[in-house]
Formats: sequence, structure tokens, C-alpha cells
Amino acid sequence: MEKMFSVPLKGGAYTDVFSISGIENLREVLQSYGDNSLFVADANTACYLPSGVESIILPPGEKEKNWASVDRILSKALSIGMARDSVFVAVGGGVILDMTAFASSLYMRGARTVLVPTTLLSMVDATLGGKTGIDYGGGKNLVGTFYPAESVMIASDTLKTLPDREYKCGLGEVVKHAFLSSDRRLHDFLDCNKKAVMERDSSVLGEMIRLSLEVKIEYITKDPEEKKGIRSALNLGHTFGHALEAMRGFEISHGEGVAWGMGRAFDAGRMLGITPTEYADEALSLIRDFGFDTSYRISKDDFPAFYSAIAKDKKKKGGEVRFVLMEGQGKPVLLPLEQSTIMEAVAGA
Repeated sequence: MEKMFSVPLKGGAYTDVFSISGIENLREVLQSYGDNSLFVADANTACYLPSGVESIILPPGEKEKNWASVDRILSKALSIGMARDSVFVAVGGGVILDMTAFASSLYMRGARTVLVPTTLLSMVDATLGGKTGIDYGGGKNLVGTFYPAESVMIASDTLKTLPDREYKCGLGEVVKHAFLSSDRRLHDFLDCNKKAVMERDSSVLGEMIRLSLEVKIEYITKDPEEKKGIRSALNLGHTFGHALEAMRGFEISHGEGVAWGMGRAFDAGRMLGITPTEYADEALSLIRDFGFDTSYRISKDDFPAFYSAIAKDKKKKGGEVRFVLMEGQGKPVLLPLEQSTIMEAVAGA
């Protein structure tokens, strides 16, 4: 087990991020949490749990990210006599991590939390920053807390077991970080290693994850509770993407939604003269290189439902939904958009 980062948090606390080689080594590390823990997984990730531990196995999928699932976690914790110094260990993708950390933040006003991401999306997006929550009222992550984990355990070997679509889902967030980075290291790494990345070559996975996390750390350490507008830049593509996910009943993956949303953000930025055409073209090309469709547009008949979903976006400020647009590499800006601009970006003229 190797420490990758020690991420400073508000109040002098830290989240330690570890890289673990091999799934059996991961099980051994998790076994060390012993009797003072509750493991939470879903039907796809229960195979990573060590034997003989207290656990709760939830059904997989975004539709399970709700109060009922959190209640099951809390009820299990109470039934086995967990205390404030007990450890909630989440093993899975973003849904499991977000819900478990949310339950942990509520239990006895805050218990210990350890996150074990098993998907690329959760490794580069859901592990750091402390955002927890559930979907509510038809909107994504509308109820939640800021509650950073004490530790994150990353075993990149789990990525080799993922279906292609699930792995690709995480690539959407990795590409997003490439645009937001203050330098081009991640962008150039992806550009030079497209084939190896798509084939999940062990020699590139660790470096890709490390470079991606460095970008996220750069933003969250400057704005740990998303109060300065800095961290909000990590929502590039999300406002457009979340609306599409909600409108489509979450039948498309988060990564697909974010990749599509980034395409719309680059288009909107170009329309408004904010995003240089050359940079937008280069960005859209990188998105397409990893198999994402940037040409899809919703029908004008569907636009009212899409716009209604945008209105539920939790990132409002002063009653306005602000979109992340790009002035260039590592230069995000947050702006409200006119309805006509949104429509042109997502449905065409």
C-alpha cells in the first residue's frame, strides 16, 4: 500500500489517498478494520469484501440512491451497535460511496468514513472533496452534506472487471479534468496514450488516475465547501449533462451525460465569443477520441422538459443557474445563460 496524497481539509484534517496493488491486497487492508466497522457494497462489488465482516449489500444503480437506502445503512449500523468511532467502509461506485458517506455523516452526528472506489468514475470524482448525498425530487444529489473521508483506497485492478460502458463513464470525468487543469500534462497524456487507456493497460491506469486526482485536489483545496466559486468549475459539463440524465430517466450514464454536456458548454462558449474556436475544436476532438458522441441534439419538443430539469440544478446562486464555460486551457468561467442560448446549444437553431 502506497500513499499517493494527503489532501488538506478544513479545520486541519486530511484525507489520505492510498494506492493498493492487487485485489487480494485490498481485501487484506480492509480486513484490518475488524469488528469496529460496517461495510457497504452493492451486488456488483460485494466480491471485494473480506470474509466475516459486518456488511450490508444494496441493489446496484442510480435509482437506489435514495432515503430508503440510507435508512437501511443507518438501521444496520444501529443494530450492530456502532459508535461514533466506528468506521463506515463504502466499497463500490459513486452511488455507494455518496450514500454511505452521507449515512456516516448523519450517524451519531458523524462517524468515521473510508471510501474504496471500484469504478474509474468514483476513483477520480466521488472520492475526494467530501460531497455526500442522494437524489431527491427528481434531481441529482439535491440532499446531502460535506463530509470528507479519512481515507481513500484505490486498487486500479478493479477497473479491469468493469463493463466497457462503465469504464468509459469514468473517462468522461478524466477528460473533464484534462480541460480544467492549469497545465496540459493530463491532456497530453490522454492524447499520447489513447489506445492504452481504452484497453485499460496497467502501465497507464495508475498515472492517469494520479494526474486526474491532482486536478481535482487543485480545485477542492482552494474551495473546500464550494463557497468561493472556484470549486464550482469542476461542474464543467454537469449542468447540461445532469439535465439530460434526468430528462432521460437516468438511462444514460453520468460520464456520457458529462461528456455530452461539455460539448454543449464548448458550443455555448463559442456562440458567446468566450471560447476560442480553435480550443473548442481541439476539446471536442479529445472528447470524441474516447468514444463520446458530441453531435447528438435533443428535439425541440423535448426542450421544455430539459429546461425544467435545469431549473432543479442544485448549484444555483442568487436564484440563477450558472454554467461552466471555458476561456481556454484551465480557464473556467461561471455564467448564467439565456434560455435561447441553452436551446441553441442543446437543440440546434
